Amino acid sequence: MRLGILDQVPLHEGDTIEQTMESTKRLVVEAERLGYDRYWFAEHHNTNGLLSAAPELFIARMGDATSKIKLGSGGILLPQYHPLKIAESFSTLAAFYPNRIELGIGNSPGGSERTRRALTDGAENAAAEFPRLLDEVDGFLTDRLSSRHPYRIVKTTPRIKERLPLSVLGLSPRSAALAAERGHGLVFGHFINPDKWEETLQTYRDAFVPVDGRTPNVIVCVFVICAETMEEAEALARTQDAWIQGIRLGHSIVPSFATTESKSWNAEQQQRIQHDRRRTIVGTPETVAQELQELSDRYQTDQFLLINNAFDQDKRLRSYQLIAERLLH
Repeated sequence: MRLGILDQVPLHEGDTIEQTMESTKRLVVEAERLGYDRYWFAEHHNTNGLLSAAPELFIARMGDATSKIKLGSGGILLPQYHPLKIAESFSTLAAFYPNRIELGIGNSPGGSERTRRALTDGAENAAAEFPRLLDEVDGFLTDRLSSRHPYRIVKTTPRIKERLPLSVLGLSPRSAALAAERGHGLVFGHFINPDKWEETLQTYRDAFVPVDGRTPNVIVCVFVICAETMEEAEALARTQDAWIQGIRLGHSIVPSFATTESKSWNAEQQQRIQHDRRRTIVGTPETVAQELQELSDRYQTDQFLLINNAFDQDKRLRSYQLIAERLLH
C-alpha cells in the first residue's frame, strides 16, 4: 500500500503559529523516514486555524528539509489564479527538487464569496472556466498550447524537461470525466464526501484517455486517526469531531481534550457527528489496516492520502508512526 499525508496545517488550541510550523516540519521529516510516499499541502484562506494558505511555499520549505519524499499541492485553487503563474511556480519547484514535485489542482473558491473576490481582486467567478484553465496550466508546463492559442509563443520559465504529475481533485463524475479525458490523475476526497464514489471512479476509469502512455491514477484522501488502544483513538477522534463542528461555525482551531469534553451537543449536532464519522477511520493499527484495505478493495487503488486533524501534535505524529509501522514496514 502506498500511503501519503495531506496536511491542512491545523493550529491546535494553546499552540502558537511558530510552534505549528515547526511541528509541520517535524512531521514531514518523520513521514519521509517512515516511508510515506508523498506529502501534500492543502489550500485554505480566511480561517483562524488552517494555516496552509500557500502550498507552494510549504513545498519549497519542506523540500529543503527532506531528500526523497514527493511533495505536492492538494490542491492549488485554479480559478483564483492565472495558469502561467501556477506553471512557473511549479516548474521552479521541480527545478529545485527534480522528480519530487506533484501538482494537484482543485476548483474550489477557497472560502466565502468575499474571500474569493479578495483573492482575485474582485474578478468574476471563473469556476466555469476550469477546463480551459486546466488545459492552459498543462499547456504551459509541457509547451503544448494550441497553435491558435493567443499565448502560444509565451514559454514557461524555467523550461524544465520533466513532466510534472498533474491530478484533479474531485468528488463528482463531472470532475472525474475532466481528469480522465485529459489523461490526468484523480484525487477522490473521501474525507469530504464519499457519497458519489462509485459513479465518480467508474466515470474516470471508463473515460480515461491514455495521453503519452499514462494510465488511470486514483488517489483517495481519507481522515485516519490511530492510537495504541481503541479508547485513546476514540478520545482523539472526538477532538476532530468537535473541530469539524467548529468549522461549520467559522472556527477552525483544533480544540483541546478539555475543551472538547466540556462541549455539549444537541440532537441535531450529535446526528451530524455520526454522519460525518463515515469519512473517518478510527482505531488501533490493526483496525486501521483492515479498514484501509477495505477501502482499497472498494476503490480499486492502493494509494491513499491520510489526513488527521485531531489534538495534539505529538499524538498526531504518533498516529502516523503507528500506521507506518503496521503498513509500511
